[in-house]
Amino acid sequence: MSYTVLARKWRPQNFQQLVGQEHVQRAIVNAIEQERLHHAYLFTGTRGVGKTTIARIFSKCLNCEQGITATPCGTCATCVEIDQGRFVDLLEIDAASRTKVEDTREILDNVQYRPSRGRYKVYLIDEVHMLSNSSFNALLKTLEEPPPHVIFLLATTDPQKLPVTVLSRCLQFHLKRMSQEHIESHLSHILEQESIAVEEGCLPIIAKAADGSMRDALSILDQAIAFGAGALNCGDVSAMLGTIDHRFVLDILTAMAQQDGAAVLAVVERMAEYSPDYQQVLADIISTLHQMAVHQLVGSEVPEAILQLCEVMSPNDIQLFYQIATHARKDLPLAPEPREGFEMALLRMMAFRPQHEATGQPPAAKKKSNGLIGAGNGSETYAADSRSLPATTAQSSTPTHSELNDAQHSDQMLSTPAAVESEKVEQSSVTASAGQSASAVESAQTPTAEPAAELARADTADPTESVTAQKEPDSSSSETEQMPSAKPSDDLSSAAHSATEHSAINAKAATNKPIAENAIKPASVERDWQLEAIAEPVNWHAFIQQLPLTGALFQILNNSTVASIDGTRVCLTTRASVQHFMTDSARDKITADISTAVRQSVSIEFDYVDELANTPKDISEQNHLDYLNQVKDEFLANQNVQSILSTFDAQITTDNIELKQ
Repeated sequence: MSYTVLARKWRPQNFQQLVGQEHVQRAIVNAIEQERLHHAYLFTGTRGVGKTTIARIFSKCLNCEQGITATPCGTCATCVEIDQGRFVDLLEIDAASRTKVEDTREILDNVQYRPSRGRYKVYLIDEVHMLSNSSFNALLKTLEEPPPHVIFLLATTDPQKLPVTVLSRCLQFHLKRMSQEHIESHLSHILEQESIAVEEGCLPIIAKAADGSMRDALSILDQAIAFGAGALNCGDVSAMLGTIDHRFVLDILTAMAQQDGAAVLAVVERMAEYSPDYQQVLADIISTLHQMAVHQLVGSEVPEAILQLCEVMSPNDIQLFYQIATHARKDLPLAPEPREGFEMALLRMMAFRPQHEATGQPPAAKKKSNGLIGAGNGSETYAADSRSLPATTAQSSTPTHSELNDAQHSDQMLSTPAAVESEKVEQSSVTASAGQSASAVESAQTPTAEPAAELARADTADPTESVTAQKEPDSSSSETEQMPSAKPSDDLSSAAHSATEHSAINAKAATNKPIAENAIKPASVERDWQLEAIAEPVNWHAFIQQLPLTGALFQILNNSTVASIDGTRVCLTTRASVQHFMTDSARDKITADISTAVRQSVSIEFDYVDELANTPKDISEQNHLDYLNQVKDEFLANQNVQSILSTFDAQITTDNIELKQ
């Protein structure tokens, strides 16, 4: 039989015929033309990308009878013998079968002898990473300083297994995986030269199955020609490779875009007749979704069928389907049957699709349908209550008279102590019967959802009544001042903003200087302190708040009590947990600030104990707890809250009420 397989028949014979490795070709050609030849070359890359082929072409360039050239003649005896694999000075060694150190030493014993016919003796060691460590050690010296007539060409698919001592002695060239475009172009050229008919769409299937290897592509092409009796068509190629027609993938995506589960399962049923690899089908779906996403973003060229899918599927759906499909590939081996796992992945895509996408209603239209009051079932239930609420138009942006009065009424309530305190808390959960708790919370937070009696009083209020707010206190005082009255022309948004600012300012005014303590700073102004007065725990607590100390220095005094005062000598008892903060500079700073505050020079001594009570920190925590309980009580006593509780027969959980910071 004289037939030669395509992978051997169409092996490149020179650098001009080489496909897809231009970076390696350019470097070697320039080195040959400039006569800058290295003594060792390492070619790395996946299988079937041209490592051995480049090494043989390189050998022909060095030993061609026409001279050292980047374009060997291919007709002289040396070139012909190299092509046929019988050139005596080209030693091809399979390291996978000759791994022992004895084999390596036998090879190296002949290195010193000059070549028999050529200019160079070329050692081509394939799969060099398979050599043992002893073999590498035996090779190192010769590889570093070989005779001038010897060149080593090493090839491997796994360069990470090579010792760094070998890598440092070689010029490394990494051969890239072949792109599908390069493979398709080369296969098309071969089929044209072989006069073989091919159906459009076959070559992309073969190129994809080759997975970056030109040799694999030529082997698959040989098999496909034999399978199709001398011709290529998509059906035969898909059947041979166990792949499916891409139309199945498009039909599945089209049915999912239409949210037609029955159609999706029907396509899967038809596809199951071909016994597909469902992992590969998911991969095809992922690739198609990627093409759609890229087209929607940058407008890349895609087939007409994919273009139609892009028009009916939103970018959100594409991203969701892509994510679910990638996770499904990982989970598919865990399914009882691959088909079951595949079908569940498709059903999951449709189940998790956003509702507005599934119903065809765009998000903007769905959002527009929500009113300003009643944004859910709970608000609709409240609107159906016997209480009459003022009519409100959802789409109107201009506040009505009743809304303005409502906002003003809420500001009036904020001016009362009980309302001010109640605005400082966050209500996290309200448990109500008949599923109406959500509407109760929303109604309590919305001024327009007050009871009818409150609305009646709001309607009688003077619309020009000013909205008051409090000025934020500084770090040394919690006293607040009223801001100037707002202009009568302020609209509803100004009133609401003032109310929100009012609440935030009150909450911030209640916090202590060390935020981590969540303590309430005492409401005291700057005052002159007598040294003897700070011995009392309450006075000591108030005194340290006025000192310009922060961070670790403040924590030292915050965890201390005054043990005794003898003249200008102050003895402090301090928790041992803050002793590591005490340094010479910290002691000097504390002494200087206390001396400034009491207007006399004092000396400070510290005594450290493990347990200590009634410190400023303890007082702050107790003040915080008392204040929080007071706020809870005032919140529960608020008439609006009581009205909601009585209306909906609800209960309030106060354990998770917190002060705003």
